Amino acid sequence: MSAPAGPVLAAGCVLWRLSPYDGGLEICLVHRPRYDDWSFPKGKLKRGEPALAGALREVLEETGHHCTPGVRLPTSRYEVNGRPKEVAYWAAEATGGSFAPNDEVDRLLWLPPSSARTRLTRPRDHAQLDALLAVLRSA
Repeated sequence: MSAPAGPVLAAGCVLWRLSPYDGGLEICLVHRPRYDDWSFPKGKLKRGEPALAGALREVLEETGHHCTPGVRLPTSRYEVNGRPKEVAYWAAEATGGSFAPNDEVDRLLWLPPSSARTRLTRPRDHAQLDALLAVLRSA
């Protein structure tokens, strides 16, 4: 009998920018048609891939945006199909790029924090949003 598998490891970012229209804070959310959900850009790590490198790769793949990573945010832990999953998150400021719909993500929204909180499909994602807002307020 084989040893139990460890958690599924994933990483992502709470991507943010200052609005090009009014200078207000905007948070990036992506829509994944496979799950019909709104979340932060994230994905599974490749074997041996450092979590931060995976987070930046996923942001670029899912949003088309480059970013500068900031502080580490709380890790999200939950079960998927009976297996534990851990998603490491970072705050990341968008530095340029443009979104093109793809197989994984068909829509992207830049929203003020209160609208992002309402749009997030899973309440567990509020912890990362709250942590980002606390970091930006203290900067």
